[in-house]
Amino acid sequence: MSSIEFDYVIIGAGSAGCVLANRLSADPGLRVLLVEAGGSDDRFLIKMPLGFLRALFDPALSWGYTSEPEPTLGGRSLWLPRGKVLGGSSSINGMFFMRGHSSDFDAWAAQGCAGWSYAEVLPYFKRMEKSWRGAGPWHGAEGPLEVMPIDTRRLLHRPLMEAAAAAGFSTTEDIHGECEEGFARGEITVDARGRRASTARAYLRPAMGRPNLTIVTGALVTKILIDELDSGGGRAVGIAYRRGGATVDARAASEVILSGGAFNSPQLLMLSGLGPAAELRAHGIAVRVDLPGVGRNLSEHARTPIEFATRGNISFLNELRIDRVARSVVRWAVLGNGAFATQINSCNIVVRTDPSLAQPDIQLMSNPVRMDAKIWWPFLGSRQDHRITADAVVLHPESRGKVTLRSSSPADRPRIWLNVLATDGDLATARRGVQVARRIYSTPTQSALIDHEIAPGAAVLSDGDLDAYMRARAGVTQHPVGTCAMGAGSDAVLDPHLRVRGIAGLRVVDASVMPTVPGGNTNAAVIMIAEKAADLILGRALAPEPARGAIART
Repeated sequence: MSSIEFDYVIIGAGSAGCVLANRLSADPGLRVLLVEAGGSDDRFLIKMPLGFLRALFDPALSWGYTSEPEPTLGGRSLWLPRGKVLGGSSSINGMFFMRGHSSDFDAWAAQGCAGWSYAEVLPYFKRMEKSWRGAGPWHGAEGPLEVMPIDTRRLLHRPLMEAAAAAGFSTTEDIHGECEEGFARGEITVDARGRRASTARAYLRPAMGRPNLTIVTGALVTKILIDELDSGGGRAVGIAYRRGGATVDARAASEVILSGGAFNSPQLLMLSGLGPAAELRAHGIAVRVDLPGVGRNLSEHARTPIEFATRGNISFLNELRIDRVARSVVRWAVLGNGAFATQINSCNIVVRTDPSLAQPDIQLMSNPVRMDAKIWWPFLGSRQDHRITADAVVLHPESRGKVTLRSSSPADRPRIWLNVLATDGDLATARRGVQVARRIYSTPTQSALIDHEIAPGAAVLSDGDLDAYMRARAGVTQHPVGTCAMGAGSDAVLDPHLRVRGIAGLRVVDASVMPTVPGGNTNAAVIMIAEKAADLILGRALAPEPARGAIART
């Protein structure tokens, strides 16, 4: 075993780890090690935005996880892609940029996460962002992460925006501004050259030349090294990892920072003796700290697919004809624009299914094309039917799942139960989401485009039939959070400074720290968390944003 020493050791070069590596190594006096199990992100399918529907399926870029048979979904196992590459899931995701609703973060603070209110996290959202909108009260213009609007010219965007009023909803120019709900054009993390703006490209690549930053890829971390303290308890002093048949002991003089994500972070904590004592003992693992919350509180956005057949060949499938594909790829490579330089979301629809609710409870992921990527890739558009899809997403699920160990071997995948749609409340919200989608797509502007409903189908009307459909077809949006949650209660794994309770020198910084899932795509919130965590680690903080009056919720 060889041994090396640093000030900070970061486990995982994903959405959070790349941010931390950049911000911590900006101090030339700090020695930073970043360890990643995957390899380079220098891949065509990663760089080209529309390549994400193939990158998600590439086993070379993902951990290849699936859930255990889900009892709430008739025993189906769900596919759970997580990035195993520089940039992590930010290198293979759909690039959709959403922060979540302001009240999501105020709820974190109310649950005991001091310092995480919306006023306190907004400066970090702004610091990370290079928005196409420019600098303003809600956006930043100087950050590393480029955010651009979706090019909606081929995506039937305007008819959806025109449907909003007829369906009883509003439109907004900025879902992150004063009006945080309604119909809006989606935004994505793509740079001005039409390349994916993952955290590997936005944060890590500019820092790669720093002599105080060491990046190790193809390395599986097997354990967090913990020393006993004379005063009692323990301190994280480094990690052990395997690479190319060799085992390396990397020491951390200041802190170990775990950024493995909602599945891998709890797994490594448990393998290191930090977790539910009974489970650890069942696998022959010595208990360092009994932390019942490790691996629990797994929260995900359930989605119910809704599909419509179009009147004529009007969907994005037209762009997938082989000759047009060739032209679009060349245009993207040379000019950085065109059909393949953007996403395929028609409209970002975030609404309340009940006017009495305080915030939106449903998002419709509206796309003018079939989303079963294995069918339409590689661009056999002429062989497929034209559809519009509108998945109804439950934004604030009550259901909770868990992550447990399969064995004491770091090479074995964790066991994952999502337990989606496990409560009557989640089922009711999902049903209302289907009803809202039907209401929107039956408005005059949409009826002119739609021939009939394919799924669930016009005959599926009763609560029982809708529930049966959802059990058979519902999935998730790949937004897992919460398995190492921060908070003040006895089940909280972390304190609000993201320090693991009972162990000095160890923090977790990734989606697993969220006590609840925000109401939207989660990647932006993960990057914000990492930006704030870097300041917490370095003992500094941005000032909260000055009050601007109540944010409109209607």
